[in-house]
Amino acid sequence: MKKILSILFLSSLLLGCTPNIKEKKPKSPEQDSLVLLHSPKGDILLRLFKETPLHRSNFLKLTESGYFDTSEFHRIIEHFMIQGGGREKGELDAGYLVPAEIRKGIFHKRGVLAAAREGDDINPEMASSASQFYIVQGRVYSPAELDSLAAKLNKTFSAEERTAYTTIGGTPWLDQKYTVFGEVIQGMNVVDSIAATPVNKDGNYPNTPMPISCEIILEKQHN
Repeated sequence: MKKILSILFLSSLLLGCTPNIKEKKPKSPEQDSLVLLHSPKGDILLRLFKETPLHRSNFLKLTESGYFDTSEFHRIIEHFMIQGGGREKGELDAGYLVPAEIRKGIFHKRGVLAAAREGDDINPEMASSASQFYIVQGRVYSPAELDSLAAKLNKTFSAEERTAYTTIGGTPWLDQKYTVFGEVIQGMNVVDSIAATPVNKDGNYPNTPMPISCEIILEKQHN
C-alpha cells in the first residue's frame, strides 16, 4: 500500500449547497476552472490554479471521465489534511505520475488542494500521484512556533506566508515538497467535518466510508 505523505509527516512531527453555474467542458490551460466535489458530509467547491497546468488538466480529465466517482477520502488526519482520490483504502490510484509543478509563492495554507506522492527516497523528482490528492486543514501557528520551524527547516517565511500561517493556519512544513494546484473557495466547514470523522488507529481510514464524486461546473477565460 502506498504511504503517500507518511514519510514527510512522520519526520516532521514527526459544501452544503450546489452553486447554480452552467457546466462547461475544459478548453485551455489558461482558463480558471471550478470543480464541485460531492461527499457524504456536503459539497466542496475547488478552484484549480492556471499556474499548475499539468495538474489542472489532469484533474479535469479524471473528473470528466468519472474516475473520481468511484474513489473516496481514504486517509484522514484531523488538524493535518484529508486525502482522497484513491480506491480500496488508497491502495489503488490512476497508475501514472504527473511531473512536479512546485511554484514559489504557492504554499500550504489552510484550504489548499495538493497532489499526494511517494516519498523522496523512491521519488526524488517529487512527481505527483495522478489521482490521489489532499486538502489541507492544518492548524494555526504562533509567531514563535513559526520562527522555530523556520530555523528547523532552514528557510525564511514570506510576509504573506507568515500572515496566513499565524491567522488561518496550514501545514508549513510541506512547502516546496508537494505540488499545490488549487484551493477550496467554498466548503471548508465540510472539510472540517470530514477531518473530524472517526478513523481506525492503524491507517487513518474512516470508520464510515467517505465516497466522493466530482463535476466540472465552470471555466472562465483570462484576459
